[in-house]
Amino acid sequence: MGNIAGLIGISIGAVLINNFVLSRFIGLCPFFGVSKKLSSATGMGMAVIFVMGLASSFTWLINSFILQPYHVEYLQTIVFILVIAALVQLVEMALQKYSPSLYEALGIYLPLITTNCAVLGVAIINTGLNQFTGAPFTFIESVVNGIMSGIGFMFALILMAGIREKLELADVPELLDGLPIVFITAGLMALAFLGFSGLNFFS
Repeated sequence: MGNIAGLIGISIGAVLINNFVLSRFIGLCPFFGVSKKLSSATGMGMAVIFVMGLASSFTWLINSFILQPYHVEYLQTIVFILVIAALVQLVEMALQKYSPSLYEALGIYLPLITTNCAVLGVAIINTGLNQFTGAPFTFIESVVNGIMSGIGFMFALILMAGIREKLELADVPELLDGLPIVFITAGLMALAFLGFSGLNFFS
């Protein structure tokens, strides 16, 4: 039962409390670049969830069974980026074959997942300590944290895309039109998410 509660805590924490975009301010490039339309934001979010979930599992296994036993943890960043790049290449080929329209809509931002700080960030976080238990992440916890962090990223992306589509129809002052109003909106969203930081599931 405690294990399930821990996974629930990790899930809610990844989506709301430690949201990569609105709490950690990581992965802002695709957040601002792909959130112009709801369709492309949804597609990008699903791609990030897939890559984050797979990257979390592969990097945890590599770190636990290769890097740590041979005491070469200093190679983490290089190895993790290579793993993420390979996974992104798989996603890119799959989208190009099965969903050409989404592939065209995502454009340059799809290969940019390779250098998305959020994907690398969740892989590195999974090699540390679970903030709820104080113990190292298990394999299951790492995968759950990766998938839920991706869902949190997608959640923020869809929220921003919905707001930006409404802003297109709003009477925005000329000085704030375009990116300035988007930055202000993102700041207000981050303030709203700050309210979740006081949640404690284990008190």
